[in-house]
Amino acid sequence: MQTATVKWIAREEFLATLPSGHVVPFDADRKHNTAPGPMEMLLGALGACTSVDVVSILEKKRQKLASLETEISGERAKDPPSVWTKIEMFYRLSGQLEEKAVRDAIELSQNKYCSVAAMLRKTAAITYRFEILPHSS
Repeated sequence: MQTATVKWIAREEFLATLPSGHVVPFDADRKHNTAPGPMEMLLGALGACTSVDVVSILEKKRQKLASLETEISGERAKDPPSVWTKIEMFYRLSGQLEEKAVRDAIELSQNKYCSVAAMLRKTAAITYRFEILPHSS
């Protein structure tokens, strides 16, 4: 079993020591805003999770990826617990890429590999799209 430890610092500020040993600050007070809030970290975790998958899958498909940026936008429920209810993802890629390979990589990530997406999908409708930007050699 992996363990994280969260220590209260002040107000709504905490330091989380993650199972890897990395320390991450959190601030749940969006007005004070000294660090990311727990719910916004989930959007970042989703983006990182799927981006890792897409990079890895495209590499295995021998695609020449030059850049990848994933934009994640979400809406939360009005009433507590204010879970994510709608998430839109936009992948912006460049390189020598075949459209089918990119589509397949994203779909594999979303539907099979990305554990963060699998968890968030329990409360949120997740949609995604992508754009392949021109790449100068």
